[in-house]
Amino acid sequence: MDIAQAEGLEMEVDDPAQFDAMPEPSYDEEDMLDLAFALTATSRLGCQVKMSKEIDGLKVRLPSKTRNLQAADFKGAKKS
Repeated sequence: MDIAQAEGLEMEVDDPAQFDAMPEPSYDEEDMLDLAFALTATSRLGCQVKMSKEIDGLKVRLPSKTRNLQAADFKGAKKS
């Protein structure tokens, strides 16, 4: 979860009850999710999930692939 939150990764919530306990995604989050690879009905952006007692013990799955790109991923780009 820490990695998903820090990197803003799309993730799938395993437990539908925990997914339902989360606040609805914002319009901006839904727009970003529209760009996600292999979007599911329980997909959320890790950076938008606010931990609370209602979702304590949250179990998520990270997607097997991502569309996240950064300059360092391209040949010839300087790596910091």
